Amino acid sequence: MATSRSTERLRVDVVVTGTGRANVDTGLPVIDRLLTLLAEYGRFDLVVALAAGESSADAVEAAAALGDAFSAHLRAPGVRGYGSGVLPVDEALAHVVLEVSDRPVLATNVDLSDARVGGLGSDLITDFLRRFAEGAGVTLHVRLIAGDNAQHVLEAMFKALGVALASACRPPRS
Repeated sequence: MATSRSTERLRVDVVVTGTGRANVDTGLPVIDRLLTLLAEYGRFDLVVALAAGESSADAVEAAAALGDAFSAHLRAPGVRGYGSGVLPVDEALAHVVLEVSDRPVLATNVDLSDARVGGLGSDLITDFLRRFAEGAGVTLHVRLIAGDNAQHVLEAMFKALGVALASACRPPRS
């Protein structure tokens, strides 16, 4: 099953039964890399294309559209609607848990407020995840178990998010 969300400046396509291919261009290389990891580890085919503009603000809007595109998959008949993933990147270890909810929320212990990865303020990543959770209609918990390097922490978080989404979008094991 595939879902698409498009506006004049944004296109988002998600295929949950994909192979992990991603074509992402948000104008922010760090976000592009993180979404590519999400697709790879979740084995989703993902397209996120954002026209040039106010990249940070637009990237947060792309997160809402991406969440909205996942919403139908998370609520499809016969899927779990919840999942978790624990993944490392070098010294960093992140645990992500999500569940479909009528009260979407992001709960996290990750504080990268002093870190600047790829020129981004870390608040952008927090805003990105919050808008994703709202768009998808999920309760999203992101826990950093270990990690000092901000880039490694972000990559571990998005790899774990991909695994959690994959689990939530697929039927329960019998």
